[in-house]
Amino acid sequence: MKLVIVESPAKSKTISKYLGREYAVRASVGHIRDLPKSSKNAIDIAAGFMPHYEISKGKEKVIAELRAAAKKADEVLLATDPDREGEAIAWHVAQALGLNDPKRVVFYEITEAAVKDAMAHPRAIDQNLRRAQEARRVLDRLVGYDLSGLIWKKVRYGLSAGRVQSPALRILVEREREIRAFIPQDYWIITADVATAKKVPLTLTCSQEPKTREEADAILEHGRKNTWLVKDIAENEMRRAPRAPFTTSTLQQSASSRLGMSPSRTMSIAQKLYEEGHITYMRTDSTTLASAAQAQILDVVEKKYGKSYALAHTYKTKSKNAQEAHEAIRPTNADVADAGPGEEQRRLYRLIWQRAVASQMAAAQLLKTKITAQVGDGRNVPDFFVNGSRTIFDGWYRADPHAKSEDVELPQVSRGERLALLDIRSEAKQTQGPGRYSEAGLIKELEKRGIGRPSTYASIIKTLYERGYAEREGRSMRPTDTGEVVSLFLENNFAKYVSDSFTAEMEDELDDIAEGRREYEKTLRDFYAPFSRDIAAKKDVPRLTTLGAAPEDMQCPICGSSMTVKLGRNGKFLSCARFPECTGMRSLDGSVREAPKETGEPCPECTEGKLIEREGKYGKFIACSRYPKCRYIKKGENGSGGEQTGVACPVCKTGAMVGRRGRFGVFYSCSNYPKCAYAIKAKPTGAICSLCGSLMMEGTKTIPERCSNKNCPNHNPHKENTAK
Repeated sequence: MKLVIVESPAKSKTISKYLGREYAVRASVGHIRDLPKSSKNAIDIAAGFMPHYEISKGKEKVIAELRAAAKKADEVLLATDPDREGEAIAWHVAQALGLNDPKRVVFYEITEAAVKDAMAHPRAIDQNLRRAQEARRVLDRLVGYDLSGLIWKKVRYGLSAGRVQSPALRILVEREREIRAFIPQDYWIITADVATAKKVPLTLTCSQEPKTREEADAILEHGRKNTWLVKDIAENEMRRAPRAPFTTSTLQQSASSRLGMSPSRTMSIAQKLYEEGHITYMRTDSTTLASAAQAQILDVVEKKYGKSYALAHTYKTKSKNAQEAHEAIRPTNADVADAGPGEEQRRLYRLIWQRAVASQMAAAQLLKTKITAQVGDGRNVPDFFVNGSRTIFDGWYRADPHAKSEDVELPQVSRGERLALLDIRSEAKQTQGPGRYSEAGLIKELEKRGIGRPSTYASIIKTLYERGYAEREGRSMRPTDTGEVVSLFLENNFAKYVSDSFTAEMEDELDDIAEGRREYEKTLRDFYAPFSRDIAAKKDVPRLTTLGAAPEDMQCPICGSSMTVKLGRNGKFLSCARFPECTGMRSLDGSVREAPKETGEPCPECTEGKLIEREGKYGKFIACSRYPKCRYIKKGENGSGGEQTGVACPVCKTGAMVGRRGRFGVFYSCSNYPKCAYAIKAKPTGAICSLCGSLMMEGTKTIPERCSNKNCPNHNPHKENTAK
């Protein structure tokens, strides 16, 4: 028996269909080993940046099952994904299972032919690829650990920084500064409704945009008094070539703008499509198509649209580090226009199919037309115009109609033809500053600047949201107050490490490790030696607690003193300049904020601080005033700040059930937490379940009371009654 190990159960099911009974396919369920969390000691710098891995939480059972299967197997084949991450997973599996010289197989599409061909051509684990992934992981850990530690001390506890995350944040912050610095200018748009000699209506726009109301009114007056005629008609044929098949980056951009999918969601759905055998591997920066795939697509185009539409194209990959062995993202079978079990999968598959098929089609041919009109003799009034287009040959638009802009068909007119003025009007406008980046726009910008790699774009954006450095505003990304302050600190103190050039060069060096052109240890040492010195040199920089003076009209609500702008856990606020002598606070809009209330009790842990009532993410709580130096939080009935139920905890018998607020809403848990972790989803009623002895809790209008034990029939009594 031969054992094949892949990452996901879904992938194992698909592969199993193509292999005979002599193969057993098992899944590692992703990574099985990783660096210990929050520990710089996980990397032995002196020993050549040697990482010390540990079994990932919850993976002990998986490893035990894989070891047992490997012992029974005559041969073990590691069939993880065909990229650096997949190569690293294969190596970790080999290490954890104690495999000597394991065989490695890769397939860029999960089809019967691709799987069987891969099994017939195994290779050794590519140590260069594996070391490149390891170098990236180690580097990110060292940078994140050192920078984050400094930010904790100099800005606020709990913040973080990253090698790629921070340059991406800087891009958002710089754009926000441009938006604020922009000074809008007034201008007027003047449009005129006219009719041709054949009574066909036409809307024209003035070729100039006057900057004052007086100029606009003068054009309106001349327009009403003078005759209108066709001055010129310009027609130009143009060709619009099809776009290259998707890479990871362009797929994320198109899915965001066209389907409204986040990059992380796009990659998750694409992963499922790949594992189900519908598309080729979705982490690629290559626009290449295999010759067999190209031939199949051309055949589909001929059958579906006709010979005149089929035209082979070869696209040059823009990325200098593209892995040409990979293909672009395409359907594994171009004959299938729709695939995927769910709506999201079908929509994304359709997008991929359209782009791949359109890439091998003839260019669209358009006729662009511009009609220019003259007012009077043309000396006192600027010309008016209208643009239009007409599709002569739709070409690749047939496969991807959403890429086509709406044609504006213009009526037939002749030079010198009189036009009848129906109406003329002006509209006041203001120039618009630069727009914020959308997720797709940020990905495009990161790619342009060489920051990150296609496989990391989704995680970069996800991290910015999770860290609270960016937030969604419509379809745009906006840096938060916290994000701006962190970026400012890094720009002021570590400008080199958040610059485009340095980040891009570092990415290239990591790519060189993958190609075997650079050494792992030397690359990391060349970076880390000066980086650690720069970190040490900034140990004495002052804390960034005050962000500047508040507006003069903002005075302390308690003592009337001036105020300063500070950064809190929930963003910027105004604090009395005399703090801590005075605790007066305001929000940025000027509204008064309540200062933390003292309870009159000393902190029992540090004895130096006083216990104060704070407002946290999940409600009020009582903690030490010396936070973060002292992290004492009062437990129990009063300290939790939650709703008191008076119902005893059925587990520890000494605590009481208290209402708390978590990330998913209100829940009820024991007041002795964390010693007792018992919790239920709703408020306990005080009654005991007659079937299992668990607490009864509040239900719904139709089920006023239900058992808190989800395995008890009384948890869903309506289902029991229905079954009966």
